[in-house]
Formats: sequence, C-alpha cells, structure tokens
Amino acid sequence: MAMRMGRMGAGGHAPPAQGCKRARRSVIFTSYYGVGVEVNDLKSSESELLEAFEAGEARALARAISWVENARPGFERLLSALHSRVGRAHRIGITGPPGAGKSTLIYGLAKVVRKDGGRVGVVAVDPTSPFTGGALLGDRIRMTGTAGDDGVFIRSMASRGSRGGLATTTREVADLMDAFGFERVVVETVGVGQSELEIAEAADTTVVVLTPESGDSIQAMKAGLMEIADIFVVNKADRPDAARAAGELKTILRLRQGQVYDRVPAHHGVDLTAMAKRRADQEKADGAASETAEERTDDPQPWEIPVLLTSAHDGEGVSELVETLESHYALVKETGELAERRAKRLLERVRAVVDRGLRTQVWRDGDGEAILERARADLELGSRTPYDVAAEILGAVGGDSVGGGR
Repeated sequence: MAMRMGRMGAGGHAPPAQGCKRARRSVIFTSYYGVGVEVNDLKSSESELLEAFEAGEARALARAISWVENARPGFERLLSALHSRVGRAHRIGITGPPGAGKSTLIYGLAKVVRKDGGRVGVVAVDPTSPFTGGALLGDRIRMTGTAGDDGVFIRSMASRGSRGGLATTTREVADLMDAFGFERVVVETVGVGQSELEIAEAADTTVVVLTPESGDSIQAMKAGLMEIADIFVVNKADRPDAARAAGELKTILRLRQGQVYDRVPAHHGVDLTAMAKRRADQEKADGAASETAEERTDDPQPWEIPVLLTSAHDGEGVSELVETLESHYALVKETGELAERRAKRLLERVRAVVDRGLRTQVWRDGDGEAILERARADLELGSRTPYDVAAEILGAVGGDSVGGGR
C-alpha cells in the first residue's frame, strides 16, 4: 500500500474535466516477451488505468506501481505510454549502511521540501521477508509523519535478493512517480556494500549517508562509495565523534585530489613540501601557457564533493542538504552531465528490458527448464558440459550458440 496522495495533475497539468473522453492512441511498445508490437490502443483495463493516472489519482499511481512490481501482463505497454512524461523530476539516490538514519533523513528532507510547496515521491527498497517475499516496511514505519500529506507518496519495495541495492523494477517505479508529476523522486537502497552501487546509475544526485561510529569513512573507501557519491552526509551529528568522522572524510576526499601533503614535513630524505611547491609552480606555468585572451572566466566550476553534518532526528542540517542537492542538480544541468547520465540510463534500460524478455522467453514460457532437467543426469556424469546444454536451450529459442559463437 502507498500513503495517500490527493488528486492533482501530474507535472502541473490540470485534471481533465469530468466526462471528457481522451483520444485513443497508437502505442509502439516492447512487450514482456521481448517483441516489438504496434497496437492501436491499450487494452480497456490499461486504458482506464492510464486515464486515471493522467488525472492525478493517487490510487491509479499505487495500482500502476503494483502492475510494474508484479510484472502483470501489459505493464510494459503502460510504461511505454507514459514514457513521454518521464524526465522532469530530480532523482535523488540515498544510500549508506543500515542504521545510518537514511529513512529519518528522507522524512526530514520531505518536510523541508513540502514547506516550499514541492512534492516528493519516495521509493524505499526494504529487505525481503523470508516468509512472504514482500517488503518488511521498516522505512515506512519511520516515515509515518507524512501520513495524510497529499504532497508525499511513499512506496516500499522488496529487494527480493537484488545484489545492487535496488529491486529489479525500482527504476521503472521511479519512472511512474516522475510521470505522475513529482518534482523530486527519492530512491533509498536497502543498505550498502561492495556490489550495491547501482544507485548511481539510477539517480541524478547520489547521497551517501554515514554515521560517526564504526569507521564508516574507511568503509566508504573499501566499498567504492567515493566514486559514486555526489554528497556525503555524516548523520547523527549530535554524537561526540561526528566532527572527527566528517574531518576524516574531507581528508580522504582531498587525498584523492592530491591536496593533502602540501604541508607535510620531509620523510626519509624526501621533502614533500618542496615537491608540492614544485608541482604547484609547474601546474601554474602550464595553466598560464594554455590561457588565451578569449578564455572564458564564467565557465561552471567542477563539483567539489561536500561533507555535511546532519542530525535528522532534530532536523539539524537538513535544509542545508536540500540546498546542496539543488546546487548539484543545477550544476549537472548546466554542464550537460545530467543529459549524459540520463542518456546512459536509457541505454541501460533497453538492455535490462531485453534481458528480462529473454529470461521470460527461455525460462518461463520456453523449454529451458525442461531441457535443463533432462540434461541433469548427463551434467552430473560429466558426459555433457554446461555450455553444451546452454547451446541447446538457446537453439530452442532461436539462438545460435553460447557467447555469440566465440
């Protein structure tokens, strides 16, 4: 279930007048079976859902999300019909270790945005229940303060074993919230680890939330978070070690930029200070040589990853976080990086949809499982290899061989 949201026109569009019938449409879509199909219209149930969705009915958004999450037949037709409405929201990824206070921070962020009249959609990826396969809803429990707010819509999704921190359909659910008209769509991951870096591919701005304890700043280096973070937040700033943890992160970031050892004394006969000075002098000379009279002085400056201190429970520092998010979003739009990120996202979406369709063709609708079961004994005896069996399965669905013949 999703928290209630009032009737509103997505993207600022007014809801259609009562009794107004929408023009029927022709939609070209990629079906769930991986085949491009042109249809004259959506099926009646899909058309009704689309009409209610475009009218800004929150129940239609919740229903559309369920269709996508459960891979109901026709869900890709619905996504295709809504695709032209996607791309207006600022997508914000929030990741970090369990217990860092991500959900509380998002709740505080939503309150600040709502004060300014903005609307927020939240996709909270929760751990999967081992009994039902559904989301455990821990994030929703921590965000109950937004209940009844028409400008906040929260949807919990089960991770269902997704290794990258995002459920398989998380990006498509974010698309639905974007198409519905939310100016900001926040995606929170289930946790953070070595492989949980997919959030950077799904977001325009990625926020990594850490805590003062447990050496999270060092873990950030190990987990590769230094490469994906646009903003670092040290939450629970009221704790004694918060300033120290923020200082460590700033030092690590400066180290990555080669700015740390400028004033370090000589060690084992190597004068690092002198070396730094020579390097700076050389860079200055190189820069002067490349300058021209026509050189612009108003070009956007590179983004320097900030380290912010927040206490989400008290709301301390949350307004600064919102301002920093807006600054980053404005910069990536100005430099063209946002367009580049979104172009890559579209390419990845095509690959993901093709992969999903092929899996369906092979395993759910095709003979893949039957062939695999028949070959089990031969595989165990060693008379057949996994590659032989895979080639047979691919051949059954029209493929030539494993690895494209290599």
